[in-house]
Amino acid sequence: MIEERAYWNLGMFVYDDDSQYCYFNPNTLESSEEFFLVGVLFGLAIYNSTILDVALPPYIFKKLLHFTAPHSLAVSSIRPPLHHTLEDLAVFRPSLAHGLRQLLEFEGDVESTFCRDFVAETERFGQVIRVPLCPNGENRPVTNSNRREFVDLYLNYLLNSSVAKQFEPFKRGFYTVCGGNALSLFRPEEIELLIRGSDEALDVSALKAVAIYDGWGSGNLVENDLVVKWFWNFFERITPKEQRMLLSFITGSDRIPAMGATNLIIKVVCLGQDSNRFPVARTCFNQICLWRYKRREKLETLLWRAVTESEGFGLK
Repeated sequence: MIEERAYWNLGMFVYDDDSQYCYFNPNTLESSEEFFLVGVLFGLAIYNSTILDVALPPYIFKKLLHFTAPHSLAVSSIRPPLHHTLEDLAVFRPSLAHGLRQLLEFEGDVESTFCRDFVAETERFGQVIRVPLCPNGENRPVTNSNRREFVDLYLNYLLNSSVAKQFEPFKRGFYTVCGGNALSLFRPEEIELLIRGSDEALDVSALKAVAIYDGWGSGNLVENDLVVKWFWNFFERITPKEQRMLLSFITGSDRIPAMGATNLIIKVVCLGQDSNRFPVARTCFNQICLWRYKRREKLETLLWRAVTESEGFGLK
């Protein structure tokens, strides 16, 4: 089968388990105003230099930059047509892209083996709907000679035409905040970096250098506080994957700003004297709140349990 349905309907978006990316849901019942607001949020993330770690595939940012704000006619007039490739789909739907690639590379008789017509199959409210990809597509078989045309039409349907009603208000919302010719100076991956932040290796020493403290005393008292030392030493010793988990616990995202770790200010707060209670994270303010634990082992055990046994905010 070319079509794979190992993805989940999440209302406004669909989620693919293999890629862990979301994409617009063509069958959503949400209004265009909802997608407009999501676009506004994306624009505000750039405007306010805020990380918005939403797992949307790179093709969305490619589509955003292809279009300019409505008043930017000079830029839009020289833009080349928007191209989509099988690799664009493979990022979001790897299983489906693999099936389409097999179709293109198949050396036998495509028509008798795959038994496909120029039709896209999509599930809508529990029923499989067949959507013709071209006029009279349901009566046009896919053959060795026209399979490339079929794949191109299929890609355009999945990536563009089927989600046009969702993407258009999303785009308008984004350009409401971030419209202007200056946007044309960016590449799609740079826009994604500004919105989602960077997944480069963490530089814990850079995070430590710009951290601020509350309740630990002042001056050298903070630097010499054992709990503060234990915390940063633990942060540095754990594996890169575990460092991402701890960063996500503190900030709500495992990514750092596009301009580097020095632009992410973590606030380490003292909650009081030794306690058997867990550390507390306030992700809206990038705060990690610790008690004055008397033993290093106690701090590390309670902190790591708080990280691994809690559930934060996220979009799946």
